[in-house]
Amino acid sequence: MRPVRVLGVALLAMAVIASPRVSAAQEKTARGTVITMTSDSLTVKVGASDMKFGVDSKTTLVASGAGTQARRSETNEVKLADFIRTGQPVIVSYRETGSTMYATRIERVSTAGSGGGSASSSAPSTKSSNGTVKSVAAASLTITVDGKDMTFVVDANTSVVAKGAGTKASGTPGGKIAITDVVKTGERVAVSYHEMGTTMHAAEVRVLQ
Repeated sequence: MRPVRVLGVALLAMAVIASPRVSAAQEKTARGTVITMTSDSLTVKVGASDMKFGVDSKTTLVASGAGTQARRSETNEVKLADFIRTGQPVIVSYRETGSTMYATRIERVSTAGSGGGSASSSAPSTKSSNGTVKSVAAASLTITVDGKDMTFVVDANTSVVAKGAGTKASGTPGGKIAITDVVKTGERVAVSYHEMGTTMHAAEVRVLQ
């Protein structure tokens, strides 16, 4: 079985295969308060420093309890200004490309943290849980583990490993399929994930045989 990647698009209630993106181990994080933003950039006050991040249609926007929204550059676009306001505390996952810091994920949080925020270059530790799928949707997966429900964010960085997933992807235009086509309620899965702010991000979902 070969892994496929999915992109959660909450507004369109669908998930599609996306090209591989930088892994969590290559990303950094910054927590602070938004001070300015444009259609393609976001500046965050992190402690005593201002950090400017590039933003595009692949940047994932996350709000606690609201699932994941993926910004689109065509119809039904989720504009950054509709999601975040100046003064909003956020956690930004980003990668550095030359002199540019590109935001791969922006999460709204309740506070900027102590000292007005902080930045970290260390990768989040990977955790794992095995359980039974309770529900699967465009941008989230809920499994039951020893009677407790765990809900994970699913986005462009999530790999899904399931029997027949590669075949289904190759038989569709652009190799795009929905995560709900390969992960079903009641199946046993193993989820590798990272705790990112107040959410759990699924790095890999493996359907167990």
